[in-house]
Amino acid sequence: MALFELRQYKVRDGKMEEWLELMEGKIIPYVISKGVAVTASFCAEDDDTKYFWIRRFNDEVDRVERNAELNESEYWQTNFKPRIRELLVVEEAVINRVVPTRVSPMQ
Repeated sequence: MALFELRQYKVRDGKMEEWLELMEGKIIPYVISKGVAVTASFCAEDDDTKYFWIRRFNDEVDRVERNAELNESEYWQTNFKPRIRELLVVEEAVINRVVPTRVSPMQ
């Protein structure tokens, strides 16, 4: 059964547009190019500091391997990590591993 990560980030005040440009223009395409399925990307309707995205993995082993490959790569460390720290309050990130219920269309 598929495993999903539901990630919630706190975007620094006034930085949502910059964050979306980075996510939509660079991070999401890069993550997809490395074999991670991105199934959703959201901003909170009533809070311009909340951003959510959902990533799909085959299982926990796949999740661990792909995250390590992404986060530990020199490309990620050089091109994304410094910018992410400028735009997000990384200490407030909430990452939940979730599995779809029997009737979920996201299976």
